[in-house]
Amino acid sequence: MENFIYDVPTRVYFGKDQELKVGEIIKEYGGRKVLIHYGGGSAVRSGLIGRVEECLKAEGIEYVLLGGVQPNPEIKMVRKGIELCQKEGVDFILAVGGGSVMDSAKDIANGVANPEVDVWDFSMGKAQPKKTLPKGCILTLAAAGSEMSNSCVITDEETGTKRGYGSPMNRMNFAIENPELTYTVDAYQTACGAVDIAMHTMERYFCPGEDTYLTDAIAEAVMKCTIKAGMDCIKEPENYAARANMAWASSLAHNGLTQCGRQFQLVVHQLEHEVSGMYPKVAHGAGLAALWCSWARYVYQANVPRFLQWAQNVWDVAIDFEHPEKTVLKAIDLQEEYYRKIGMPTRLSELGVKEADLETLAFRCSREKTRTLIGYKPLAYEDVLAVFRMAL
Repeated sequence: MENFIYDVPTRVYFGKDQELKVGEIIKEYGGRKVLIHYGGGSAVRSGLIGRVEECLKAEGIEYVLLGGVQPNPEIKMVRKGIELCQKEGVDFILAVGGGSVMDSAKDIANGVANPEVDVWDFSMGKAQPKKTLPKGCILTLAAAGSEMSNSCVITDEETGTKRGYGSPMNRMNFAIENPELTYTVDAYQTACGAVDIAMHTMERYFCPGEDTYLTDAIAEAVMKCTIKAGMDCIKEPENYAARANMAWASSLAHNGLTQCGRQFQLVVHQLEHEVSGMYPKVAHGAGLAALWCSWARYVYQANVPRFLQWAQNVWDVAIDFEHPEKTVLKAIDLQEEYYRKIGMPTRLSELGVKEADLETLAFRCSREKTRTLIGYKPLAYEDVLAVFRMAL
């Protein structure tokens, strides 16, 4: 087991009606003027934004509104938010939505607190935020895990460049998770969320590391829970137990718990970021589903025992000790079949990705052939291109 530091300072308020405490909670953090940041009109139409406003008014807290965050959040919205916060004297950021809204809110908080730095430099790795504004979120979509993660992913819409960066400054001070607020999420976005949640854990599970059987058991439980909960949520959108388990799995999958003692790099996420950066209409979870099985078939021979453990403990596949690779491939096939059952793509071509763009995607992912993605099988430019071609 590798050395690690586990520090998750985010306070979670989980359960029914917890969003009605938001004014009291923000007051605890000294918030006097809040930016309420959200996505499309659903948060308004559902009455959630109105309830949040009433909660803030009851505590004497001023606020300004900024909606319109798109999937694959854009740097132009971040800049708009920074300008609004500076103009209005905002001292607290509240994200109401899913991962895109939360990531946009994180970047705004960092940009306001570090005005001497171009906020895009954080995404490009040219600078790290030294300070941030306090921030919290009300979760309306179980997927990205941004409510408890230290990551932030932003897209430059002009160049199609999508980049993520990690920082302690990206941690939410609190996260409010009422599973009832996810009832209205449609089947497609629910499925995308199930893929993203499981993938955050699967990616960590297949990173180098030994003797992490407690971490492994937690990771396997999260993966199995998400498979079941995802299916149940799609069949019964208002199944509280399923939505609750999805929401909690979202948080645990991306707060670092399922990587303790292992090395860490989200390899398939890096591949997908290039896809949804170039094709912004591609939902992140759908892009991951279209890529993962091809990646697994390309790399599994580098660590067959690890894939056998996953096959047995997650998919209940009995190990064929005479032909272990058949066991692995059967489990990958089951993963692919699951994606189809929940309405997810299993090929990039289903998402409109063109063969002519694959070399550009690989070139960008390898940072112009200067970066190798680390894992059981390191992926340089030619390997990345091979995975894209397999996935097409």
